[in-house]
Amino acid sequence: MRELYEGHSDRAQRFRTWLLAFDIATVVFIVATSFSERGVSVEIVDAVLGVVILLDLLARLAISRNRPREFLRLSTWTDIVAIVSFLAPLTGEAGGFLRVLRTLRILHTYTLLNDIRDPHHPISRNEEVILAVANLGVFIFVMTAIVYETQHRTNPEIGNYADALYFTVTALTTTGFGDITLPGTTGRMLTVLIMIFGVTLFLRLAQVLFRPSKVRFGCPTCGLLRHDPDAVHCKACGTLLNIPNDES
Repeated sequence: MRELYEGHSDRAQRFRTWLLAFDIATVVFIVATSFSERGVSVEIVDAVLGVVILLDLLARLAISRNRPREFLRLSTWTDIVAIVSFLAPLTGEAGGFLRVLRTLRILHTYTLLNDIRDPHHPISRNEEVILAVANLGVFIFVMTAIVYETQHRTNPEIGNYADALYFTVTALTTTGFGDITLPGTTGRMLTVLIMIFGVTLFLRLAQVLFRPSKVRFGCPTCGLLRHDPDAVHCKACGTLLNIPNDES
């Protein structure tokens, strides 16, 4: 199991790719079921996903060289919350809200991006963009769920997840059409959090999109990972680099 989770063989990379695909499929399921009535089939899928996530967590704990430290990781507690929510769903929509935390596993687990050794591979060249988009997407998804769960029972303007998403995006972009507002001190503070953290993540995405292109290639001396595509020497320490070109 340690070789599959931490190794660099082709089999290990395929295994982690399938785990990442499972995470993405889980997120798609969460989004889809939040707009539909819950039935027996949904509960069965819930149970299957919960069992798979539980087995994954137990496997990672089994191979860990420091198990107590695992419980200091956000991804571990995200898994625990997701497992409880899938296997023992709460009444109403609250269970769906807790399952939103499963999306954070995409960012905090598996080292698929770091396993790509070719600096000209599309994933390596766009790794920062991918992570910035994922961070922003997860933030929007989580804040949408928080807005919905805290408002839909008392705020007639928030009737479903689509209304909550609309408000979150307008607050994040500081558009603020004013057709949906969050009343009270709690609502105002939530709006402030969305604007502050959302704008920060949005600016981070803009930064990685528009700054000069870099390639990922670790300097053997100082470890600097980002260099100009045509760099001959490391700009940090001057070490001679041997960055392969597209035809290598």
